[in-house]
Amino acid sequence: METESEPYVRLATLRQLHQVVAELNTARSLADTLQTVADGAITGLGFELAAVNLVRPDGDLVVAAVAGSAGAEALMAGRVGSRAAWDRRLSMGERWGDLIFIPHTEGWVLDDDDVPQWHTAGPAPRFPDEWHSMDRLFAPMYTAANGGGELLGVLSVDRPRNGRRPGPWGQEALQMYAFQSAIAISNARLRANMQRALVRLEREQQALRASEESFRQAFEYAPSGMAVAEMGGDQHGRLLRTNDALCRLLGRPASGMRRYSFSDLVHPEDIGTLLRTSAEGGRAELRLARRDGTYVWVSLRNSVVADTADGPRFLLTHVEDIEERKRHELQLAHRASHDSLTGLPNSAELRSRLGARLCSLPPASMADAYASSGGLGIDPHGFRADGKEPFEGIDGFEGNAPAPFDHHVHLVAPADGPADDGSKGLAVLFCDLDGFKSINDRFGHNTGDAVLIEVARRLTSGVRDGDTVARLGGDEFVVLADGLGTADAQDLAVRLRNAIIPPIRVEGRAVRVGASFGIGWASCGMTAEEVLESADQRMYVEKRSRSKANRRAAG
Repeated sequence: METESEPYVRLATLRQLHQVVAELNTARSLADTLQTVADGAITGLGFELAAVNLVRPDGDLVVAAVAGSAGAEALMAGRVGSRAAWDRRLSMGERWGDLIFIPHTEGWVLDDDDVPQWHTAGPAPRFPDEWHSMDRLFAPMYTAANGGGELLGVLSVDRPRNGRRPGPWGQEALQMYAFQSAIAISNARLRANMQRALVRLEREQQALRASEESFRQAFEYAPSGMAVAEMGGDQHGRLLRTNDALCRLLGRPASGMRRYSFSDLVHPEDIGTLLRTSAEGGRAELRLARRDGTYVWVSLRNSVVADTADGPRFLLTHVEDIEERKRHELQLAHRASHDSLTGLPNSAELRSRLGARLCSLPPASMADAYASSGGLGIDPHGFRADGKEPFEGIDGFEGNAPAPFDHHVHLVAPADGPADDGSKGLAVLFCDLDGFKSINDRFGHNTGDAVLIEVARRLTSGVRDGDTVARLGGDEFVVLADGLGTADAQDLAVRLRNAIIPPIRVEGRAVRVGASFGIGWASCGMTAEEVLESADQRMYVEKRSRSKANRRAAG
């Protein structure tokens, strides 16, 4: 390398150094930058051998680039030296500013450590500053100037071309070059990280686009209905997107669907069900309105999706047509509760409807209990005049009335006797057909079935919409008519008997049946069986009171 007495050599070296530093910033990749650093030590600083030892993520240093000797490159490139061995090197020897010089007189202790090296033995120096083959010179590279940052790597140089140890100028040039190399390596790493980040971002965007396209395809072409609705805000629940299947199911165009929310389309009786299941993971079976005004049974299943990690959330609703299944379920339920021949409620349904109106505590017992508590003005239906709960403050009753009596309107039978006191109750009319068995015997069961169907029709036509006509079995029918007095019930029995008596035409012949009615009254404190048995007994009393010949005549 140049000597202090040759300033013109310094200028030439400075030009070379400027050139190699400029080349550091033109490398395209981190690997190119590392090799350019090693090559620059040869072309710009006058050394015959140079190696760049780069710090790995685990802290050890790998030989990332070698310049000046193909043999040294084959021996060292890619090999790793431990961080402990390198820390030992950087803590011994002579300090030349930021440089570490380990003379051959001390370096022998490093011959057996794990740091890759190319040093070979040689003769003793002939003069004080002559370079020895076992001398070592290291230029640490840091992320900040003056060694204030993290260690990026170490530039190792060997064999100065002039055969001398670098003087002050050569040392300063090597330090400056190591500093610029550290900047170039840091920038190359940053570029590499940015490139990797950009590649990763592009892959993520491609995956997102693919996912969005996959969702769009699944959404648009799903065989069952799907919808996306807003969550939160003033427009909560408004439909943003609907697929073709949902539009076909409801008979509505996609553009028109965006004016609605599911609460606008749901059957009024199902709005509570919808509100209870509008959260994430909610499920509901309800009816939605078609464009033609009819309703279709659907199953709704909700899930919440986010536009971005912190972006707005939407409700994704899957809508499945269950009209056929629901119709089948309703048919099964109807068959279980209705007579297969006449379509009327059957015996089980009749007892269920009657039992739902009754409680086990007779109204008289309630009134007596309240009267004994101080005369709170309890009416026969169990309501207090002071507005308090029925059992509040009454000895023998803890708290309010048990659940079966809460807000229960107690059934009371009208007074039994010739005088009508004007009270109303739930009348139970037990009907038994007269002469039906002979029709079955003479004309067969098909004719008998036709008669039963026609009788059921005539009974249903003769009562109010809220009344119940049920078939107990055989030729026995029961009518439940609420809000009737004694005279009202008797008039109803006469009208129904007169409706049954006219001839019934079956397969070209006319047949006639009569009817006997017994009137019972439902009253709390009675069971459904007791109510029906009471009406049945009264029917037999009425049947025996008329002669056999008159049982088919109008009453």
